[in-house]
Amino acid sequence: MKILILGGSGFIGSHIVDQLLEQGHGIRVFDRSRERFRPTPAGIEFVAGDLSDTSSLIEALEGVDMVFHLVSTTVPATANMDPIADIRGNLITTVRLLELMRAQDVKRLLYLSSGGTVYGIPKCDPVPETHPLAPISSYGIVKATVESFIRMESEQHGLRAVILRPSNPFGPRQGHGGVQGVIGTFMRQLAHGETMKLWGDGSVVRDFIHVRDLARLCLACAEQDITGTFNAGSGQGHSMREIIDSISRVSGLPVKPTVRPGRAIDIPRIVLDIAAARETLGWQPRISFTDGLRENWEWVLRQRDAVS
Repeated sequence: MKILILGGSGFIGSHIVDQLLEQGHGIRVFDRSRERFRPTPAGIEFVAGDLSDTSSLIEALEGVDMVFHLVSTTVPATANMDPIADIRGNLITTVRLLELMRAQDVKRLLYLSSGGTVYGIPKCDPVPETHPLAPISSYGIVKATVESFIRMESEQHGLRAVILRPSNPFGPRQGHGGVQGVIGTFMRQLAHGETMKLWGDGSVVRDFIHVRDLARLCLACAEQDITGTFNAGSGQGHSMREIIDSISRVSGLPVKPTVRPGRAIDIPRIVLDIAAARETLGWQPRISFTDGLRENWEWVLRQRDAVS
C-alpha cells in the first residue's frame, strides 16, 4: 500500500515508519519538519506542510491508499490553556481532512485518539472501549468529537476507519519538552541533573505502552483491513511514585522530585482493557515495562553525551 502519515516525523510516527518500511509499504510523510533525532530513512517521500494548509494537504493525498492521522497541535495541559486554539488546530483541520479524503476517494483512515482522556473518570477498571465518553479536559473533548466526525463520515460516505485510543506511549525518540511524556521528561531531567516536578502526591496511575508495540498495532490495523475502535495500552497501571522508583532503579541514581499541587486535568487512575485488540487483531504488547525503561534510559544518555 501507499500510506500517507500525517505527523510521520514525530515520536510515534517515526516508529510507525520503521514498521511500514520493514513490511515493504510505500510511505509519504506529511509534517512541518523532518525527524529530529535521525536522518529521514531511505525510501521515504517527505512533504513539508501543516494540516491547516489545504493546498499542501491535497497534494499529499494524491495517489495514497490510506491515511494515518497522528497529528495533534496540543497536549492535555496546553489544550486547557487555550481551548479555542485546540478546536481550531485539531477539530477543524481534521473535519477538513475528511472532506479532502472524500473528494480524492481515499477510503481508509487510522486515527490516533486518546485512551487516557476520552473516557474521563473511569467507572470501571480496566476501561473497555464501550465505556461512556465523558472527558474532563479540552484535549479529551476534542479527541472524542473528532471520533464522532469520523464515525459520521463512515456512516454517510463509506470511510473505512480505525480509531486507536493509546494510553501513554514511551520509548526512544520522544521529545522532552516537559509538557508530555512523563517518563521521557523525568529521564531527561535526571540525566541533566535537573529537578523533576511531581504533580500531586504521586498516587495518579497511568497505563504505559512502549512505542514499538503501538507501532506494531498500527501496522496490524493497516494490513488486516479492519474497522472499529480499539484501546492501545499495556493493560497494567503504574503510579507516578512507582515510575520514579523504577527510574531510580534503572538509572542507579537517587531521584528526589519537587512536589507541586495536583492538577484538575489529572484523572486519578486509568488502565485500559486491551482485550478487543488482542482478540480482533491478534496483537498484544511484547516489551515489558522494565525493559522499555532500561532502553529509554540508555537512549537518553546517548542523546545527552552526543551534545555534550
